[in-house]
Amino acid sequence: MPERPLAMFAMTAENVPQIFPPEALARLRESVDIDPALVAVNFTDPRVRDVLAETEILITGWGCPALDGAVLDAAPKLRAVLHAAGSVKSLATPEVWERGLVVSSAAGANALPVAEYTLAMILLAGKDLFAYRERLRVERAFPYGEIVPGIGNFGRRVGIVGASRVGRRLIELLRPFDLRVSLADPYVDEAGAAALGVTLLPLDDLLGGSDIVTLHAPQTPETRRMIGRRELALMPSGSVLINTSRGALVDQDALVDELRSGRISAILDVTEPEPLPVDSPLYDLPNAFITPHLAGSQGNEVARLGLTVVGEAERLVAGRELAFRIDGEALERAA
Repeated sequence: MPERPLAMFAMTAENVPQIFPPEALARLRESVDIDPALVAVNFTDPRVRDVLAETEILITGWGCPALDGAVLDAAPKLRAVLHAAGSVKSLATPEVWERGLVVSSAAGANALPVAEYTLAMILLAGKDLFAYRERLRVERAFPYGEIVPGIGNFGRRVGIVGASRVGRRLIELLRPFDLRVSLADPYVDEAGAAALGVTLLPLDDLLGGSDIVTLHAPQTPETRRMIGRRELALMPSGSVLINTSRGALVDQDALVDELRSGRISAILDVTEPEPLPVDSPLYDLPNAFITPHLAGSQGNEVARLGLTVVGEAERLVAGRELAFRIDGEALERAA
């Protein structure tokens, strides 16, 4: 067997066996020489420093410290960073790109459960399920046998903000349903929208013409609080806002005011801050459905992230092009 390059895990130690269960770990170790018992939760540990000096591949994940100049100086043989999670923004410092390191991410694999969660919420929101659940809990009765007006998913207008990995995967998942899907994204043109099978709209038009608006833009200085008081006022009465991206995309005070009016509803898997303070009104508003940042990979889904990295390691060692390489120049406008 040819000599395997030395690799090291850099993440929260408890995550390693979840992201790389036995079969995935065994397959990874066929490509690289890695000790699952040595996990860099920081880069100052003397044992970590000794191995880091010879490491060619870092396999990173949630909890990985930033790869700054000092860390990279201690890893002169490092040539690749394979990230078993989503965004690499917190760890890929400018020095990573300046030194020409290859960086790959399992963000595409992490996008799938977020898109699945959003699909489920769109379909449930189309039935006004959350409001009727609250009503049933209070009244302990329901109009059995009657057709409930104003609900249903036939022809429901869904507006997607952001053709990110999640946004694009969601568009694919929505295709079998009788929904009218539109997209707002400044980096997509008419031809690109046509290829996706959606109608391209300016953000204001999408907000004003959608029954359900779902946010999938990355958090950047330009997108911070992109959904503010003015934008929320454009949404039709009875419409629903879904946010599985980042809480900072929405002016939360303005959203609370809209929800208090009862004019719209919201499904929020992300908030600002996270977690919410215990006295946040969002916990008690009947038209706010809050989940604790569950849309991304959880439970058995995190093994998909590990398998993505295993595949990248195999391609890297074989000298093939990586499937999920990150472009450092495009990272600013990505998640």
